[in-house]
Amino acid sequence: MADKIRVLLTEEEVDQKIREIAEEINKAYEGQSVKLICILKGGVFFTCELAKHLTVPVSMDFMSVSSYGSGTTSSGVVKIIKDLDEPIEGENILICEDIIDTGRTLAYLIEVLKQRHPNSIHLCTLLNKPERRVKKQVHVDYTCFTIPDQFVVGFGLDYDQKYRNLPYIGVVEL
Repeated sequence: MADKIRVLLTEEEVDQKIREIAEEINKAYEGQSVKLICILKGGVFFTCELAKHLTVPVSMDFMSVSSYGSGTTSSGVVKIIKDLDEPIEGENILICEDIIDTGRTLAYLIEVLKQRHPNSIHLCTLLNKPERRVKKQVHVDYTCFTIPDQFVVGFGLDYDQKYRNLPYIGVVEL
């Protein structure tokens, strides 16, 4: 049986908001370079779209960090599955995430990256679920959309590895 998916944010809405956030980032980093750290797997769609609209010098690296099993809730245990390929000392870091809810993963990741002595660390997300935040110290600098506590898919977000390829953000109605 196929899952029913209701459109929450259209492809056009997502594209427009990414362009707007890219403009904010271009202004913030004017005259500087920025290293985008894409959090795999879900963040790759967002990071690539964002990078296309950045006019400041950009480099990219990738991490895979997990606090989820195959379910829909965080396990609370964070582990680095794939670390960065390049050192980040002295770099302006912009962590790019698909979604931030409890903040556990990002709180852990930010502490790990701070120990590597970057010039700055900022956080950018496609979707923010602040009502689920457990780690209140996680400050999101750039948010495309703040959404209610619903299980969403599309634009990199998955449900059991399905639906990442949807060009919009949808809610799975089980």
